[in-house]
Amino acid sequence: MIEHVVRRAEAAPSVTEVVVLTDDERVAEAVEAFGGRCQMTPPECASGTDRIAWAARGWSDIDAVVNVQGDEPLIDPAGIGSVARHLADHPEDPMVTLACPADDDDPGRPDVVKVVVDRRGYALYFSRAPIPYPRHPGHAEASRHLGIYGYQLATLERLAACEPTPLELTESLEQLRALENGIPIRVLAAREPSLGVDTEEDLARVERRLRDLEGPATLAGASDSVQAM
Repeated sequence: MIEHVVRRAEAAPSVTEVVVLTDDERVAEAVEAFGGRCQMTPPECASGTDRIAWAARGWSDIDAVVNVQGDEPLIDPAGIGSVARHLADHPEDPMVTLACPADDDDPGRPDVVKVVVDRRGYALYFSRAPIPYPRHPGHAEASRHLGIYGYQLATLERLAACEPTPLELTESLEQLRALENGIPIRVLAAREPSLGVDTEEDLARVERRLRDLEGPATLAGASDSVQAM
């Protein structure tokens, strides 16, 4: 799975370098086997944001980082590129992410994160619950959040210095730490949805999709972060 994510990140426009961050030797060995770049991080890094911030202290000559989750083997390279491009073109935006229209069954699935945005395109809230609640349908449609974040470097350092927040801990969504600390998150429209792997059903669905695209494929689990700089 991690190789699929790395290859797609490498194909993304506006990305200059791709590195996998992990605290698992098995993941590091797998990345090295297919020729990718990997960096070990301490196991006490509690989230992907913390992992990136720790590694970024040793990186020079970068202004922004894109965090791609390691369980998104079908993520669109164009989507990664759009986040990287937006960070470069809009340094006033501290964080950037992607969303797409939700499928019919997404609102009721807690493994699918939903997002609602304001009229300027900034996130109001992320939740595993069905938001917005359709008491009067037809006014605002549900949006599915995709597992990708872009950070200006200063924002990444600020977030890593913040303690986990109540909503973050309640929903187990690290992006809520940013909102609870007043950091706006710009939400861009994705060209196409990405099939992440959160359940056994997701795994089977992604393997079928990969077979259609590339021939036989078997995915091994990965939950680490792929950083595109």
